[in-house]
Amino acid sequence: MPARAFITGLSGLGVTPEERAFLREARSWGFILFKRNIESKAQVIRLVGEVLDELGAEAAVLIDQEGGRVQRLQPPLWPAYPPGAAYGAIYAKDKAKGLAAARLGARLIAADLAELGINTDCLPLADVPVSGADQVIGNRAYGDTPEQVAAVAQAVTDGLAEGGVLPVLKHIPGHGRANADSHLALPTVSADRATLERTDFAAFKPLNRLPMAMTAHVVFNAIDPVSPATTSATMIAEVIRGFIGFGGLLMSDDVSMNALSGTLAERTRASLKAGCDVALHCNGKMDEMQQVAAESPELSGKAAERASAALASRKPTAAIDLARARQDFAAMMAGQVSA
Repeated sequence: MPARAFITGLSGLGVTPEERAFLREARSWGFILFKRNIESKAQVIRLVGEVLDELGAEAAVLIDQEGGRVQRLQPPLWPAYPPGAAYGAIYAKDKAKGLAAARLGARLIAADLAELGINTDCLPLADVPVSGADQVIGNRAYGDTPEQVAAVAQAVTDGLAEGGVLPVLKHIPGHGRANADSHLALPTVSADRATLERTDFAAFKPLNRLPMAMTAHVVFNAIDPVSPATTSATMIAEVIRGFIGFGGLLMSDDVSMNALSGTLAERTRASLKAGCDVALHCNGKMDEMQQVAAESPELSGKAAERASAALASRKPTAAIDLARARQDFAAMMAGQVSA
């Protein structure tokens, strides 16, 4: 049977009987792991296997493993990776070295993920921060110009691909200018459309062929002063699919975040109606999961085509000497910001 148009979280380190029944009946397109789901390598491998037993071997298995403040797999069991700004700092001095460092860092992250059965990383970011914006993006960004951000983001994408891991571009069409953390409140952006097209949106255009992207829970007053991009048909049609030209699978950011209003059912319905192909729900709370599932139809039409194309774009893992690669990466990053 076809999967349904949502991605779910889980509550803990294993799949409970209630969750197993939910996965079997609701048939989410994928699931996403958080720190609460991670204790050891063997445990994560077992958890992923249990979920795929219910969803099927082709399901998307996602995680946020950026580096810096956002990495669900942490030391001592996994390496610490630098934030995106560290690659940007090298790039600003030497473009080739900056791109090489970003690509290799992503390749090493992909190796960590592939070992666990995780096939998708919510990375790269193409957000372009500006002075005075909320620091939720901050040093996660690869730079402060669209050209640099797009170039480093492509290098990260290439590194993930070499490791057999799919990328999710975020947070389209841009979270860098937002005046609040969308986990906590609804951000707004007051810049005019011409400025946005020249800066924030421009960083995403060179990346519009990536297989998946995640929306920004951000209101852009110049285009739709009412709804954030996630639930705005205008933003999705005119900006994400239009100006940026993104043609891949579009997933919402987490619908349980405080930027959105209404019940979980209403948020899910609004995001899918606006043009998201898949709704993302992360917190593993069963009552919310059931609301999201109830509003998520079976994937069909263009959404199903984009979902299939995204999974099919995953490349075979390229050979690598991991021990040597980790040494090389450490040398590249010596002296850069690490947290």
